[in-house]
Amino acid sequence: MPDPISWAFAWPYYLAALAFGYLLGSIPFGLIFTRMAGLGDIRKIGSGNIGTTNVLRTGRKSLAAATLVGDALKGTVAVVIVGQMYGQEMALIAGLGAFLGHLFPVWLKFRGGKGFATYLGVLLGLYWPMFLLAAAIWISMAFLFRYSSLSALTASLATPVLLYFAFHQFQMAEMFVLLGVLLWAKHHENIGRLLRGRESRIGSRSTPEDASAPDARGK
Repeated sequence: MPDPISWAFAWPYYLAALAFGYLLGSIPFGLIFTRMAGLGDIRKIGSGNIGTTNVLRTGRKSLAAATLVGDALKGTVAVVIVGQMYGQEMALIAGLGAFLGHLFPVWLKFRGGKGFATYLGVLLGLYWPMFLLAAAIWISMAFLFRYSSLSALTASLATPVLLYFAFHQFQMAEMFVLLGVLLWAKHHENIGRLLRGRESRIGSRSTPEDASAPDARGK
């Protein structure tokens, strides 16, 4: 029979996994890529967000694609590295850290992105079949309605349900419930605009409400 876990010994490893994930997740690829391209501060464009959808409003699809890949892979890399070294439970902690880092990066005064690309990246590193399903849900919703936010919200609702009931990944499902709650909280302005019919569609540069809202910058 194995010896019981010594939490006094284990907690520094959990903290290290969380911190490692956070540091990777806090890299603001959208801001970095747009500045490197000479487009200035992405936080002063459109909705003010540093994520893929707002980068797309610059008209530079290549930059938006690079931002999507970068924001996703920082979650994947955190999960895979920690998982290979310490197992799935520690990988979950690293994934949570990466997600928190993207949402609340210390370098940007804790004003980060909305998180769905990193959400998908964490999912890819943890369980690729569910990643494919979540990505398919996002693509289908985006094709039908052309709302990035609605697509992300729908996929984040479906992911923990499918993980729990279809794949029996119970611990993973619990974590993605938490990530989903945080993702929905970060999308609260998008939800309001969706309900009012004022949300930007994919490919549009901005909406009148985006441009005039005093609290849109840096969100």
